[in-house]
Amino acid sequence: MTGIVIRRIDEEREDIGEFIHEAFSRYGEEHGVALNYEDFCYAAEVPGAGIAGVITGRAYYNEVHIGDLIVAAGHRRSGIGSRLVRTVEEAFRGRGYDVITLTTFGFQAPEFYKKLGYTVEFIRRSADPKLDKIFLRKDL
Repeated sequence: MTGIVIRRIDEEREDIGEFIHEAFSRYGEEHGVALNYEDFCYAAEVPGAGIAGVITGRAYYNEVHIGDLIVAAGHRRSGIGSRLVRTVEEAFRGRGYDVITLTTFGFQAPEFYKKLGYTVEFIRRSADPKLDKIFLRKDL
């Protein structure tokens, strides 16, 4: 395979997005599975003050995956995080997805997600428990 160059891509490129979408769709169809793909991003904004929190992720096949949930320090414990998670749950419920998944680290928010009804599927242990990676899920 001479002539092939591998490089890091730092900018957003439409051709790469199209390649990924087409390849995933085609591969799924070859195996009798619909891609059902959708990126999402919801932001909690305070009028006149800016962004208080953001939740991002993507839905594909039968799963919705929360990638990031970030709430500004001054807005933590105000219910914004819970509202953002519920917004994603409501947006994807009844649309052919079976489960919402996410990961969090031990020092982050495992108890927060448990309070919202998420259950631990797996814990990948680390030498430092704060860095245990916790895999959670919630059926839709």
